[in-house]
Amino acid sequence: MIKKIDHIGIAVKKLEDSLPFYTDTLKLILEGIETVESEKVKVAFIQIGESKIELLEPTSEDSPIASFIQKRGEGIHHIALCVDSIEERIKQIQNEGIRMIHETAKPGAGGAKIAFMHPKSTGNILYELCEKPSKEEKE
Repeated sequence: MIKKIDHIGIAVKKLEDSLPFYTDTLKLILEGIETVESEKVKVAFIQIGESKIELLEPTSEDSPIASFIQKRGEGIHHIALCVDSIEERIKQIQNEGIRMIHETAKPGAGGAKIAFMHPKSTGNILYELCEKPSKEEKE
């Protein structure tokens, strides 16, 4: 089951240049910054209501985010959908004929399990499935 939009990922060249718009101008709260080595990005999560904005800065030139920025410039990269049982959801989506970029979940920011659907199967929108750890798993 899809529970909500967890976050909207926005590709940026540098977090330090982009953050002031969100924190100073829009007065949103920065929850934290972390590096996700597997995706070669540094991410900043900004709270906005029940959802978040995730700013994504590439940490290397071969990062998928660096490639995205080079081809399309800074901007919306993906929409993340919060789900229960991500592995079951991946199988269900594949059974519906949707191509996955990741056949199994992988580690993401904040201890989440993530997997991306291929945009050629979703109307040219990159969707991320995101299963957050339970409060017990975080402790």
